Amino acid sequence: MNHRAEVKGIGVGMDSEGGNVPAVILRVREEYLPIIITTDQAQAIQLSLSGEPFERPLTHDLLVEMITEFGGAIDTIRIDDLADGTFYAKIDAERYEDGEPRKFVFDARPSDAVALAVRVDCPILVSDEVIDDAGQPPEKFDLGESAGDDEFEL
Repeated sequence: MNHRAEVKGIGVGMDSEGGNVPAVILRVREEYLPIIITTDQAQAIQLSLSGEPFERPLTHDLLVEMITEFGGAIDTIRIDDLADGTFYAKIDAERYEDGEPRKFVFDARPSDAVALAVRVDCPILVSDEVIDDAGQPPEKFDLGESAGDDEFEL
């Protein structure tokens, strides 16, 4: 079964060597799901969440514009697998051809999928299996407003 997730924001955690790593934090099924991402992906997601305009389109903005211009739409993002510490996502999209919807499914990195989802305001769904494997209780996170970013440990 899939559950709808909410993007809580970008967090900062520590890796095994004590270095900072960014993560997108999803809230799903009363748990938090941190997904490690690159600094560039963190910035792309944070810019979209904050509504800050960028002088030129970022990659995800360009992709959304191209999909729209070609008559398509992103319907849903699914984070549906976790193997060897790597999350896997799918983008469900559609395009109308001769008045009939044609469905497409694309494999994607979760960071790219989330960056698109926050731009088009589509649902992010996470499978029970992923939540069971990687979900964490909210108490493990410092969500203090003064901290700016969520903090967690890996």
